Amino acid sequence: MNGRLLICLLALAVSTRMAAFEYRLETFADGLSLPWSIAFLPDGSALVTELGGQLRRIDTSGQIGEAIENVPAVYFAGQGGLFDVLPHPEFSRNGLVYLSYAEGSPKNNGTVIARGKLVENRLENVEIIYRNAPRRATPVHYGGRMAFLADGSMLLTTGDGFDYREAAQLVSSGLGKVIRMNDDGSPAQGNPFPESPYVYSYGHRNPQGLVVSRAGTIWLHEHGPRGGDELNRIEAGVNYGWPAITYGLDYNGAIISPYTEWPGMAQPVHYWLPSIAPSGLTIYEGDLFPEWKGDLFVGALVDREVRRLDLVNGEVVAEEALFGELEARIRDVRVGPEGALYILLPDKIVRVLSDTL
Repeated sequence: MNGRLLICLLALAVSTRMAAFEYRLETFADGLSLPWSIAFLPDGSALVTELGGQLRRIDTSGQIGEAIENVPAVYFAGQGGLFDVLPHPEFSRNGLVYLSYAEGSPKNNGTVIARGKLVENRLENVEIIYRNAPRRATPVHYGGRMAFLADGSMLLTTGDGFDYREAAQLVSSGLGKVIRMNDDGSPAQGNPFPESPYVYSYGHRNPQGLVVSRAGTIWLHEHGPRGGDELNRIEAGVNYGWPAITYGLDYNGAIISPYTEWPGMAQPVHYWLPSIAPSGLTIYEGDLFPEWKGDLFVGALVDREVRRLDLVNGEVVAEEALFGELEARIRDVRVGPEGALYILLPDKIVRVLSDTL
């Protein structure tokens, strides 16, 4: 049996299994303002960022708390604001929380990370541990997703700033990169470019989805321009091509590059034409939906749905549109501690539960 036939049979098997169950949607928390990211704490409660600059705690019943005090001021303009929230892997011991956000002014702004200790409803000992450089004069393409690796180092995605897209190809620039640092913000050992000690990978446009599987695989998606949104498997030192290669056009229809591939530049694992405007990314490794085990889930802002990407041996063999009945722009999708999916809409969080037949 050849490999292509085997993949097709596996995809058919997945589709057949999916017919044996249903899901149900329920509102978990209502009354939020532009929630951007959610992260779960060891006690089952969650931290949620609102783009305008508020960080809130939601208890296990869905009750939304008052805004947490002493959160740094953000640059809330265009696509700028408070982005990701990430608890330290040893949060139960140290209480540390990391926030990524846009900082600065219209003519001088950029992506930063602040760290503080969560004590009741307040962040204490808040310090900025990383400021991306160079700064920009555009309120778009910040990236801003974070994730920890098994070795304790932390990743941050940064966008190209839109007007500075060529900088994504410069290892000396912090724009259009995946950055890798220690948990205190210092450069992590083993990064591939000694002359640019923070840079882990480059050639990115605006990566707003990042997840690390239990096996350590780093998955990232990024917005293309007019078409050419990409899913990439991130490896140290790799050039992912933007803007030298792309499957998209500029917004005015102009050709950005005549090339979709070039020696020494990685091809995406999957790409979208036309754009879906990917937002949020998670890998399903829970037990509530065994049919989805190992699959990636991507928010699709344009189509107001979630895309399930069926992975077989690290390749996307099928794609399914889900939760379109929500009829809302989806900003983030994550897996909760009980195995449910949590979907962030413009004013609420919806939970996806199993309703097995």
